[in-house]
Amino acid sequence: MRILAAMSGGVDSAVAAARAVEAGHDVVGVHLALSRAGGTLRTGSRGCCTIEDAMDARRAADRLGIPFYVWDFSERFRDDVIDDFVAEYKAGRTPNPCMRCNERIKFAALLERAVELGFDAVCTGHYASLVETTDGLELHRASDAAKDQSYVLGVLTAEQLAHTYFPLGSTPSKALVRAEAAERGLSVAQKPDSHDICFIPDGDTRGWLAEKVGSETGDIVDASGAVVGVHDGAHAYTVGQRRGLRLGVPASDGKPRFVLEVRPVSNTVVVGPKEALAIAEIAGARFSWAGRAPSALEFSCDVQIRAHADPVPASASLTSGELVVRPETPFEGVAPGQTAVLYDGTRVIGQFTIDRTLSAVPAGV
Repeated sequence: MRILAAMSGGVDSAVAAARAVEAGHDVVGVHLALSRAGGTLRTGSRGCCTIEDAMDARRAADRLGIPFYVWDFSERFRDDVIDDFVAEYKAGRTPNPCMRCNERIKFAALLERAVELGFDAVCTGHYASLVETTDGLELHRASDAAKDQSYVLGVLTAEQLAHTYFPLGSTPSKALVRAEAAERGLSVAQKPDSHDICFIPDGDTRGWLAEKVGSETGDIVDASGAVVGVHDGAHAYTVGQRRGLRLGVPASDGKPRFVLEVRPVSNTVVVGPKEALAIAEIAGARFSWAGRAPSALEFSCDVQIRAHADPVPASASLTSGELVVRPETPFEGVAPGQTAVLYDGTRVIGQFTIDRTLSAVPAGV
């Protein structure tokens, strides 16, 4: 196959490209320039799109003896990921920019261009597995549960899966990937993993959002509407947050309070007891299937609401254009804007963006 290897400059994508070459594929490496600031430098292990990362990717490609290019996707990244991130926070939701990047950049914009140029598939260093069955291609969890990235790939459609290649899915551990990189003479063998939000390299999400959204003081209220504190900007708060509330009025029971809701229109943050974070139902109209769609309008599944959360057994149903999920045990601290990924064992069924939640605690309790 003709393979376009997306090379971030990290060890995973370098080893994935090496395995594609070793498997006999015709491989070309590409690094995506996503930052508008071309001279951006890496800070520790934060970020994945810096000038150093581009150079690391080039060195890996040279070591593998494959052609290498840098493609400027910064404008598309700004429009589809950064602007979306800001808009979601303005609306009081909690977005996942990594999901949007996979959905709209790596497996939409990049894949579209790859197919146009005659490539059969895009290769990445994600830890996930593709399984060919009589019912079609399936996306499954990686063999290394600690590194499994199937959650952030849940946005991929059947058509996109047909043009993807994940060489690391069956690797038992990240340590083995690093050892393999060292054996292959790849300079990124011990490079730290990137983490946090790549376009906020200093990790100060609150400060970054304040510059983009602005900071306007507002009320922090309890469930009855009574004012219990003041905030410096609702965008800085997320559902489930406990720290940094600086409440002026203590709870009557003396227990800590948590953010239950962010209301951007009124610039209000609602707080309450931990018990009120329990969610009995989540739902969303923006859903997709990773391969074949469920054969029934109601089905059982496991649901994961964060990249490293444990899956929760649940029932799901398609009702009036909405995907509704009810967990066997309530979720805790779920916010609109988060992504819920549905599984059948290790297989990814699909995903949806959470538009609304239903509390497990009766109103007034």
